[in-house]
Amino acid sequence: MSEQQDTQRYKAVVNHEMQYSIWPADRENALGWKDAGKEGSKAECLEYIQQVWTDMRPLSLRQKMEQQQQG
Repeated sequence: MSEQQDTQRYKAVVNHEMQYSIWPADRENALGWKDAGKEGSKAECLEYIQQVWTDMRPLSLRQKMEQQQQG
């Protein structure tokens, strides 16, 4: 199915490590994932994720690196 034919509604989801993904809006989130506050087409959700997920490192790694710099 091409992107233009995809009429599925999606939502942006985020896990405890602040990593983002998309998920079908009509399905229950996978374990460990919660709504990130955006629902729409696949392209809209991916654009939202691109805007908000500016640091791809997992949250635990970012925190560890910050502690090492302070340390």
